[in-house]
Amino acid sequence: MTISTHVLDTKQGRPAVGVPFVLTDAKQEKVAEGVTNEDGRTISLADVHLTQGVYHMIFDTAAYFESQHVSEFFYPRVDVAFYVANPSSHYHVPLILSPFGYSTYRGS
Repeated sequence: MTISTHVLDTKQGRPAVGVPFVLTDAKQEKVAEGVTNEDGRTISLADVHLTQGVYHMIFDTAAYFESQHVSEFFYPRVDVAFYVANPSSHYHVPLILSPFGYSTYRGS
């Protein structure tokens, strides 16, 4: 299976570069980790072996906002929980981010 993410910063109107994230299982055990690239994406999770169940993509938004010299923000981290129904499928977890809100959806 493959899993990917794409983080966009709506405050700045561009990809969110350098967002640290961790992928954990339902027991909060680390499965993988990475940092978004210059396009706000990651390809480092291409060969993650997951089973059916709940996983969490946890984004360290405080580290990102601090690196962008944003002093006021409401969400220091974003935990996107999602369900893997078919481990042989591709899962894409996008994050649309601003200092005071975020949105996510099942990507393709």
